[in-house]
Amino acid sequence: MRVLCIGGGPAGLYFGLLMKLRNPANEVVVVERNRPYDTFGWGVVFSDATVDNLRQADAASARDIDAALNHWDDIDIHIAGRTIRSGGHGFIGIGRRKLLNILQGRCEALGVRLVFETDVADDQALARQYGADIVIAADGINSRIRARYAETFAPDIDTRRCRFVWLGTHKRFDAFTFAFERTEHGWFQAHAYRFDDDTSTFIVEAPEAVWQAAGIDRMSQEEGVAYCERLFARYLDGHRLISNATHLRGSANWIRFPRVICKRWVHWHTFDDGRRVPVVLMGDAAHSAHFSIGSGTKLALEDAIDLAAEIAREGGDVTGLAAALARHEATRGVEVLKIQNAARNSTEWFENVERYAGLAPEQFAYSLLTRSQRISHENLRVRDAAYVGGYEQWLAGRAGVDGRVPPMFTPYRVRGVTLKNRVVVSPMAMYSAVDGVPGDFHLVHLGARALGGAAMVMAEMTCVSPDARITPGCPGLWNDAQRDAWRRIVDFVHGGSDARMAIQLGHAGRKGSTQVGWERMDHPLADGNWPLISASALPYLPGISQTPRAMTRADMDRVRDDFVASARRAAEAGFDWLELHCAHGYLLSSFISPLTNRRDDSYGGSLANRLRYPLEVFAAVRAVWPEARPMSVRISAHDWVEGGMTADDAVEIARAFRLAGADMIDCSSGQVSPDQAPVYGRMYQTPFADRIRNEAGIPTIAVGAIFEADHVNGIIAAGRADLCAIARPHLADPAWTLHEAARAGVRDVAWPRQYLAGKQQLETNLARASAPTPGH
Repeated sequence: MRVLCIGGGPAGLYFGLLMKLRNPANEVVVVERNRPYDTFGWGVVFSDATVDNLRQADAASARDIDAALNHWDDIDIHIAGRTIRSGGHGFIGIGRRKLLNILQGRCEALGVRLVFETDVADDQALARQYGADIVIAADGINSRIRARYAETFAPDIDTRRCRFVWLGTHKRFDAFTFAFERTEHGWFQAHAYRFDDDTSTFIVEAPEAVWQAAGIDRMSQEEGVAYCERLFARYLDGHRLISNATHLRGSANWIRFPRVICKRWVHWHTFDDGRRVPVVLMGDAAHSAHFSIGSGTKLALEDAIDLAAEIAREGGDVTGLAAALARHEATRGVEVLKIQNAARNSTEWFENVERYAGLAPEQFAYSLLTRSQRISHENLRVRDAAYVGGYEQWLAGRAGVDGRVPPMFTPYRVRGVTLKNRVVVSPMAMYSAVDGVPGDFHLVHLGARALGGAAMVMAEMTCVSPDARITPGCPGLWNDAQRDAWRRIVDFVHGGSDARMAIQLGHAGRKGSTQVGWERMDHPLADGNWPLISASALPYLPGISQTPRAMTRADMDRVRDDFVASARRAAEAGFDWLELHCAHGYLLSSFISPLTNRRDDSYGGSLANRLRYPLEVFAAVRAVWPEARPMSVRISAHDWVEGGMTADDAVEIARAFRLAGADMIDCSSGQVSPDQAPVYGRMYQTPFADRIRNEAGIPTIAVGAIFEADHVNGIIAAGRADLCAIARPHLADPAWTLHEAARAGVRDVAWPRQYLAGKQQLETNLARASAPTPGH
């Protein structure tokens, strides 16, 4: 096979040498625009796992790379005059120039032809010149080849918010170092690590607005470097900062990181002679991962390893190329996306240091360490048990607990209510009420989960009038019979457990009068439908749903008074907590979202106007709800539809409810429009809770795909939310919280007296299962 690699970075060189290694008869050419010793980076970082992959792929080059590596386990975080260290992270650094020289030497030893100082203007002409059977486009993050075939590759390039400059220094850092310095203009941060015997990479980064306010955009390169030296002088110990981007002038060496995602990585070009030759993106040309997780070079090398293996799997010649490339793109694409998702989380964290600067240094550091969501609470414990144990003890102390307990099991107080831990049973529609009256099913369902160890059990959305129901099976609180039925359940929970009971009050609006969940969800009843009202006369499912009537002022008064009457009954029933449902496209949500509010009066238009009626209802309910009992608001923090609500809007909504007296925001998303396209994944809605908590300054409840104690621990420990509402795991296991406590070795947890024998056996069995096998 004749292989042409355009771009002599790690991806092109490594793929070239692997193809020559696998079959010496392959003709491999690597074309690079720079000279052999030119490079404009400093050091690059790998993990131990990446080096293991290199050893398996090519032991010879791996030995040379190993000999040049600098290993370290520690991360140092400098913030507010404090230094916090965590160990066990397994980083490896090497100079970028050294790495390229090793790969260049290995290529030459194997017979790969290296062509330097050749700027490729036309990949097709070059492919014809070398008779290439495959072209590897490894021409970097600003790939010309990707741009040429953009219609095929469909690149999505997102230029991020921070400016950064890649510098070096002869200060030898003994840990991967993050240093944060506040200026009058905002925050700057440095990422520093040693990569050879006397040199460290030193990347300085700041949001674009901060960078401009500091005047760096108007400085020469030398002035910009001097500014960074002064700013980070305490970490440099008198050493200078060095730039090797001498080809750039002024502030041009400060760049914004482009996040690159390509829908496809392979373009097939047909030459005049009928030959079809694939052009394959590799490394940064295909995808980029922010330097804050150090994965760009890792991805490039692993791309090369995977593609070479796939080609060999198909026989190593041109006949199997199509199948090999299809499998490479499909399988490798999934792995890359995982890294890019983590990189996105990390990037956004560093773009928003101001958001987290108000955290105590201990929590700021923990938030940084877990920012990508690749490192969980328990994974961090595996890396550095002493650090995590000390942090847990610090966090428990802030919650008034002596000793060390996992964050999930720390208490939390709001107004006059103390929750014994951070787990809430999320409100889940059961469709099992009769005429709005909760019955024996609700008693068993809610009672079982209260006995199961959660701090608070939140009843499903409870409707304030008959026409406020989603379905005929939804519970209500519009009459005293319903109140008394709820009181029976609340009394059982209070008498049989130390859990708290919450009620969620809502009105279905345009999503009402539908079939129960296990029938055709969101579809109208076959008969017996009732009239609907909403912010505007827009059906939920066009052509299917009933069209609601736009609310008049008289309608608003009536509904507000219905909420007030229901809140009074909820207080009489003994509920400890009240949540106002302003999410998921129901009535109050329909006022907030521009997708569902098309009014031209004072309740439509701007966000402030759209919030006017929900805030009015909130104020009226808060006025009658007992002062000592908390009140939260559930919102849809994102509509997942172009033109709908965004996370930026959610922060403003949360601020408005905080000023109105809300104690907490329950951060859900979506379900406002059938056109929604959510981005699902573990804890996928938690970033909304994080932003609202740390920007709007109000406690939050995280909800959505939280299904492990490890998730809860990480969310609470990082200050991303104050409580976690968990739904489906509680459907499968009413005692989910007690079982997670036993698995975590937390023994001081109250079980119902009737179940204590089960507690003892569970803990004994778990202890036996975790004990080492004799002889090992």
